[in-house]
Amino acid sequence: MSLVSYGMKIAAIVGMAGAGKSEVSRLFVKHGFARIRFGDVTDEEIKRQGLELNEANERSVRERLRQEHGMAAYAKLNLPRINSVIKDSNVVIDGLYSWEEYLFLKDHYRDGIHIVAVWTSPGMRYERLMVRSERKLTLEEAISRDRGEIDNLNKGGPIALADFTIINDSSLDKLGHQTKQIITELG
Repeated sequence: MSLVSYGMKIAAIVGMAGAGKSEVSRLFVKHGFARIRFGDVTDEEIKRQGLELNEANERSVRERLRQEHGMAAYAKLNLPRINSVIKDSNVVIDGLYSWEEYLFLKDHYRDGIHIVAVWTSPGMRYERLMVRSERKLTLEEAISRDRGEIDNLNKGGPIALADFTIINDSSLDKLGHQTKQIITELG
């Protein structure tokens, strides 16, 4: 699919749990981007199976989907949603996970996709994860999730090769300013 023919852009947000990916995505939405959250696939599968929404079930479903569809599972499973929306709107992908998803999307959309990494120190992320209202994690769960995402999902590659990096270590105003600069640069 040629995004040039549509004149649209895709921004894929990547970062560790608690870095602020969803907040950055919300800011993109405020600037006219349609949001596709890769994790919705997990949530939908958990609901379909009648399971409780918690870290253990989320991890189990994520691992099973990747066994069935490969490490680019979430990019593949969300491709129809992206292609449907991109015809009418710029798209922000909330939660790019793996190196393989990165490669799949770069191969599919080429220069039409831009990777935005959101970085926050582990200590600050863990504090956020322990008090957030949705998908709250204990310190042990947060550390375990970090290790799993780095060791099993190859999450470091997309962060390292991001087109843009946001350092989310202070205020929402600073986060908003950095995000708006990226949106402006994307045109």
